[in-house]
Amino acid sequence: MEPLIAPLALAVERRFGYPPRLTDTIGHPVIWFGGLIGFLELRLNKVSRSPAQRRLAGLVALVLLLLAVLVVTVGISTILSWLPLGWLLEMLLATTLLAQKELGRAVRAVSEALRASLAAGREAVSHIVGRDPEGLDEPGVARAAIETLAENASDGVVAPWLFLVLFGLPGIALYKAVNTADSMIGHMDARYRDYGWAAAKLDDAVNWLPARLTAILVTAACFFTPGASPSRAWATARADAGKHDSPNAGWPEAAFAGALGFRLGGPRAYDGEVVDLPAFGTGKAALNPSDILLALLLYRRTLDILLALSAALALMLLLGWR
Repeated sequence: MEPLIAPLALAVERRFGYPPRLTDTIGHPVIWFGGLIGFLELRLNKVSRSPAQRRLAGLVALVLLLLAVLVVTVGISTILSWLPLGWLLEMLLATTLLAQKELGRAVRAVSEALRASLAAGREAVSHIVGRDPEGLDEPGVARAAIETLAENASDGVVAPWLFLVLFGLPGIALYKAVNTADSMIGHMDARYRDYGWAAAKLDDAVNWLPARLTAILVTAACFFTPGASPSRAWATARADAGKHDSPNAGWPEAAFAGALGFRLGGPRAYDGEVVDLPAFGTGKAALNPSDILLALLLYRRTLDILLALSAALALMLLLGWR
């Protein structure tokens, strides 16, 4: 029954998410990954070392992280395989590494807060983006929320699902460990440029296929989203994705922009420094809370397509076994 793990994990996590009480009690796997990453960084990322030494230290830290995650998850999967309904427990564990429900909730909270006031919108969006919220106007807050929704549809849902399908519980856990490492140390500032190099490059590699698959899923979801354009979604993704510094992040963002007729991207500020980033799409730029809700509808339809695809793959595998 292992083929059912991926579609059931998608369905269960989308409905229930990760209970906040559980986070308060024992934490979350991503928090545990982050704790190990931080522990290793404090001990290995020494400013007195040369750039080459710091690159090597970062590579060693990444290998240690992945080995720890691999040993634990392979051990758990092996033990669960001995139990009559162990695959159900493995499915429940896999749900902790998906982010459908929380991502949708956090983005919806921005729309609701922005309707109340600009200050409330800035506060809400500050919890899901790294850019400075203080200088954002209403369109800037809405744009930030939609861009985060698009990028994390890939990083938080499609990519972990794909690694779960391909490699089971160890696969999804290893993906999230890589993605967490990149978010913590894969930066271009003086502290992390060399130390986080390996994490950033590996994250680029593991997200190459999921980012493009996300753009395809968004395009397909347009057929079921009023006002969305599948032809424009795919055309914009192909035309604009390459403008992004990341080889992957531009694909889901450009697909969302084209699908909804929005203009996303553009300059933004990080720690007081304005970064001139490319724009995706040529449509509406003066976005508002209602546009966030439209993006959320496209996001939900994308999840529907992903669940249907996952269920179809599971059915094919089950029938193949017979």
